[in-house]
Formats: sequence, structure tokens, C-alpha cells
Amino acid sequence: METADNKYISVAYKLYTVDKDGKKELMEEAKADHPFQFISGLSTTLEDFEKHIVGLNKGDKFDFTIPAEKAYGEYTEEHVYELPKQIFEIDGKFDEERIVPGNVVPLMDSEGRRLNGTVVEIKPEIVVVDMNHPFAGADLSFEGEVVESRPATNEEIQEVVTMMAGGGGCGCDSCGCDDDGCGDGGCGSGGCCH
Repeated sequence: METADNKYISVAYKLYTVDKDGKKELMEEAKADHPFQFISGLSTTLEDFEKHIVGLNKGDKFDFTIPAEKAYGEYTEEHVYELPKQIFEIDGKFDEERIVPGNVVPLMDSEGRRLNGTVVEIKPEIVVVDMNHPFAGADLSFEGEVVESRPATNEEIQEVVTMMAGGGGCGCDSCGCDDDGCGDGGCGSGGCCH
């Protein structure tokens, strides 16, 4: 059984960040043998990413840029926090192995939502964590090709809805997502997890 409202789409792409000077840097790649997969209309990817892809057919190539304000917004200092060092303890000891500058660490807010932050600095009593998305402040440039585009089956839609409702995050079976085990950024830049 298929529905015309939701499409199963998979794409192979290269994602570049573009800074204010126009310099591009390759950040991630989803290859044709392991493409990024999503179902349109379920808000599992960046809205502008989906808008550019949904009307394309299998084999169509694409090359577009999403400005920072329509991707992950501008970088803001208000999203850099000083957190008490004790929240990073395991069995009463500070986790020196994982809590190091540059590492992405899973956190939870007061409402139980999972978030990822990047460790910036470790002070005697404080850990400085940057909660900005890694791509905040950057325009995102996508170049790639549609690997598959067809109506999604009810089973595929239900699988994504179930995963999203269960807090499983991704709802896709491909490139990186921000949830545990899924990598950093990923999935149509933000793809399945944002």
C-alpha cells in the first residue's frame, strides 16, 4: 500500500559549509552505496533541503545552497554554557576519557530532551560546553544525485513515525544524525534528527 503524500527518497550527496568569505569545506558525504534516506512530509530533514529534493526524480542531479538562517541559524554565544564539573562524573569520578575539548557529549535538558554539546574547555570546577549546532553560522551547500524517489509505503511511514515517537531519533537508515550512534550533523544536514 502506498500514499501519494509521502515519498521515500534517497540521495547521494556531498555537504559543504560555506563561510562568510565564500570558502567551502567538505563536511560530510553520503555515497550511493549508503545514501541518506528520508520520507518527505514528516519533518525529518531541514525544510529547505526537502523542498529542493522532493520534486526531483531518480537520477536527477542537484546543487543548491541553504543560507545559515534557514539551516541552523547564526552562531550565538548564548548557547555556550558553563556546567558544573560534577554532572560529568561516573561513580563519583570525573570522566576524563570522554570529557575532553572537541568531543561531542550527549546531554539532557530539564524536560528530558536529548541534546549534544561540544566540550570547549575544562576548568577546575566547570566544563564549558557549546550547544550551537556544529553548522551554526554557515551556509550549507549540497551537491549530489537522487538515488531513489517513489511513493512511500504505509509500513515505511509507520516505521519513521514510531521511531520519532519513541525518541529513537533518526527514523532513517543512513548517514549520520545527531542522536547517539548516528554521527555528527548528517542526514541532509540535520537530516533525520532535527
